[in-house]
Amino acid sequence: MTKKEFLIDRLNNKDVLVRLDSLRELMKMIENGEIERPVSGEDVNNHIHTTYSFSPYSPTKAVWMAYNAGLKTAGIMDHDSLSGAREFIEAGKIVGILTTIGTECRASMAGTALEDKRINNPDQKGIAYMALHGIPHQNIDVVIDFFKPYSEARNRRNRKMVENINLLTAGVGICLDFDRDVLPLSNSFLGGSVTERHLLYALSKKITARFGRGSDVVSFLENDLKMPLSAKVKNYLLDEENDFYEYDLLGALKSNMVEKFYVDADEECPPVKDIIALGRKIGAISAYAYLGDVGDSVTGDKKAQKFEDDYIDLLFDTIKELRFNAVTYMPSRNTMEQLRRVRSMCDSYGFFQISGEDINSPRQKFICEAQRNPEFANLHDATLRLIRHENESTEDITKAMFYVDGETTEPEL
Repeated sequence: MTKKEFLIDRLNNKDVLVRLDSLRELMKMIENGEIERPVSGEDVNNHIHTTYSFSPYSPTKAVWMAYNAGLKTAGIMDHDSLSGAREFIEAGKIVGILTTIGTECRASMAGTALEDKRINNPDQKGIAYMALHGIPHQNIDVVIDFFKPYSEARNRRNRKMVENINLLTAGVGICLDFDRDVLPLSNSFLGGSVTERHLLYALSKKITARFGRGSDVVSFLENDLKMPLSAKVKNYLLDEENDFYEYDLLGALKSNMVEKFYVDADEECPPVKDIIALGRKIGAISAYAYLGDVGDSVTGDKKAQKFEDDYIDLLFDTIKELRFNAVTYMPSRNTMEQLRRVRSMCDSYGFFQISGEDINSPRQKFICEAQRNPEFANLHDATLRLIRHENESTEDITKAMFYVDGETTEPEL
């Protein structure tokens, strides 16, 4: 193993100080000409998951990957957690890349016109994915404390889903233990969240331990679990030398198995109005995450399914009434027809537009090439405005809270 390989491996060390020191050493190697400096471009990405939700990358490793991809800016976006934010910010300073911090969560739309709709959540009606972007740094702990009880509730549901998974796999002698098999794959002990992907990654490891790789795994999925596999996914799983095998297996399981063990999320999903209120209180930008009807899933873990497009007018009326600040979307995920309609509606309703490529698998590129289309130039500019908002609000606590004559107002971008 070369010195470079050794240091890169340490970017995922369990000790955050080791991770950051290793990054500093890598940057010294670049300064000394021992490593070629990556070519920096104009690409931006505001939706990078880390090991504080589900990802192969620690916050430090995620920044290193973003830097090597040539990103101009990088944004952390973990589920129900902001515990990796400070490390992400420091790593950005070390490599000299602009950063922005945020968190993603599932919110209950009960009491709104969308409470009986399948919104942007493939697994449950009345639950919406949303994000808080551009969180002022002095309010990181406020966000962490807010989500603590919801993370505890999520783990109670996770345990029930593990029990359901075991009912499905008992016939082949596969049994998951939440404390022994799932929790160690997460950063929950450091304030990270445990997601369905953690459960399925643990199951992937159990399946490969039981069947190895290749045709026996495919046979188990198709014959025992009755899972349809696309030709692309089947080829991945037949390849015994596949470097991303367990991640590809996870994707296949997520696409076809979740509905068989899923337990509805309830107490772990804050009311949407509470998340909006939190965002306004701390000076963050609340964003609805547009998914749109899915055909061929870009992330490989979603089946073809209908979401918001049939009632998009109602959607925009509702999120406007709820006082969302922004809509976030991914140009690689939707058709140009979908994107142009959403962008036009954002303009009509006065929503700020944010984008980012959802990174949680080693197969994914940190750069969204679809976003290089000149038609999406506003998303690059919007990211720079978002970072400027975050930094200015961090420097000025009063400004971050958006108080005017004793009342909270909307953030100005």
